[in-house]
Amino acid sequence: MNYPIYLDYNATTPCAPEVIEAMMPYFGTHYGNAASKSHPYGWLAENAVETAREQVANLIGARPKEIIFTSGATEAINLGIKGTFEAYFGEKQHYITFATEHKAVLDTFEEIERRGAEVTYLKVNTKGEIRLEELQDPILPHTKMICLMWANNETGVIHPVKEIAKLAESRNIIFFTDAVQAAGKIPVFTQGIHLMALSAHKLYGPKGVGALFVRHNHDLPKPLAQIHGGGHEKGIRSGTLNVPGIVGFGKAAELRMQEMRTEAIRLGELRDQLEKGLLTISDTFLNGSRENRLPHVSNIAFGGVEGEELLKRVNQKVAVSSGSACTSISPKPSHVLAAMGLSSDLGRASIRFSLGKNTSESEIDLTIDWVRKVVFEIRRH
Repeated sequence: MNYPIYLDYNATTPCAPEVIEAMMPYFGTHYGNAASKSHPYGWLAENAVETAREQVANLIGARPKEIIFTSGATEAINLGIKGTFEAYFGEKQHYITFATEHKAVLDTFEEIERRGAEVTYLKVNTKGEIRLEELQDPILPHTKMICLMWANNETGVIHPVKEIAKLAESRNIIFFTDAVQAAGKIPVFTQGIHLMALSAHKLYGPKGVGALFVRHNHDLPKPLAQIHGGGHEKGIRSGTLNVPGIVGFGKAAELRMQEMRTEAIRLGELRDQLEKGLLTISDTFLNGSRENRLPHVSNIAFGGVEGEELLKRVNQKVAVSSGSACTSISPKPSHVLAAMGLSSDLGRASIRFSLGKNTSESEIDLTIDWVRKVVFEIRRH
């Protein structure tokens, strides 16, 4: 198949060759169940899982015992939010989150609302940024959690996690961050954070494996298990562990520790080159903050074109998306851009370009030429 240029790294990343190599023995030669404690097949699998647990913990500055492996970030988010709701069962409960969170977060909060929780959805400004002073007022005596993503998956805007962690700590409230787009791209930390969702396939690891960081040594309750049967992962997440996937996740985390900083500089330069070329097109502008954002993401609105036609034509030669992969099948404009005040038409005519390890300068030049051509042709007709 003649694939287009790939600029949709926020949707998924290709497995790094070293990751595939690390995983392969655990599909065949070392096929043991990590829960089999009585023979070498199980011991070897368990050792591989514990090595990966340490590698993932190192990436975020956690302790290995604080990493709970899941099937991905969506499960980790459900476990963190629903599990906390159930840990406080019987109490009056209030949660604070933001209108620009990923659908995995927003839909999970809608579910606990149906079960009786109160949820406040805070707004963002036109750049997609939050206002810290507006976070103080909604805190109630029965507020149990503040939930905020580290970096937005559509605009790349980085939120003030350190300040919110301090606020949550001072008020004895659980702070949960979806760090899926941040971990492995920029340095992250766990100080003041109680729960953090991670995903392997966003950082050059395999699909179908993620993790929930669960902070130890504090008084606030840990989330209750949502999957029962066998007591795996310290009883928080039962189920036979995906050993090859977990090994791949660990290796990917180790690689990102080595590559992240230099790669961020390279991708930032390529991203700036892309924007310089595209924003010279009339009636185009950047969605989100120019300063405080991930180095590899650019979300650009193209005025005067029909969004569905624009995306269809651009994707003939450059693989991009209009928002998160989870909502790309929907013709509705992005809820993130809508929350930032964009009109429906401009929201639909916005494209997220996300760059990655395989992105080259020549690909950026080709992308600029192709997008310019497509926009001019659509506008002519």
